[in-house]
Amino acid sequence: MQQTLSIIKPDAVKKNVVGKIIDRFESNGLRIVACKRLWLSKADAKAFYAVHSQRPFFNDLVDFMVSGPVVVMVLEGENAVLKNRELMGATNPKEAEKGTIRADFADSIDANAVHGSDSIENAKIEIDFFFAKREIC
Repeated sequence: MQQTLSIIKPDAVKKNVVGKIIDRFESNGLRIVACKRLWLSKADAKAFYAVHSQRPFFNDLVDFMVSGPVVVMVLEGENAVLKNRELMGATNPKEAEKGTIRADFADSIDANAVHGSDSIENAKIEIDFFFAKREIC
């Protein structure tokens, strides 16, 4: 079984669609094996998105991610990374396929409802960033 990280971002939490997004994961064969709601600090957001630190959108991304609470989850299932990315849809919700999370719940390329690990290797790094081993069950 593969694991991946999912973050329901502040825009989706504010819209009160957390349950609808979680239902998409569970209805498509992904189990939630860890979950918590938290409010990222600026230092946390900068550290988590450090890979993007030289990109022009970095500061706006950090500001957005600290603008409200998020829900962070570890999803588990067969081909979890790819399955989660398919369920999320394209980063830009205007380009996301109908029925994907971003097509249904995101407002813009910046406020795009969810984050998901882009590889098995990054999933491990991202999961370790947010969760201790004892929190994953």
